[in-house]
Amino acid sequence: MILIVVKFPVKASHAEQWPEIVREFTNATRAEPGNKFFEWSRGVEDPNEYVLVEGFEDDAAEAHVTSEHFQAAIDPQGPMHRALAATPRIISQTIEADGWSEMGEMKVS
Repeated sequence: MILIVVKFPVKASHAEQWPEIVREFTNATRAEPGNKFFEWSRGVEDPNEYVLVEGFEDDAAEAHVTSEHFQAAIDPQGPMHRALAATPRIISQTIEADGWSEMGEMKVS
């Protein structure tokens, strides 16, 4: 699986609207074949930072970055790009997993 984590520094003036700004992109990505998850969280320490955690089957990430909705998302004139305060930071790794597993150190019974 390809695991990707991206931190998006959003302008304070757009932070409240960010979930709506990315809604179409999020829905289109979640509908892609090979997408395992695509989840946004808002920073606790910095409410102007959103963190995206996404997982793709090994052969699905290329189709994602070449998709029409991804190209629209990275358009410098598009709403996502205009809402950013700085360039997003990313970690992208292929890992030996097929999805989420239970945390063995903190089992809830």
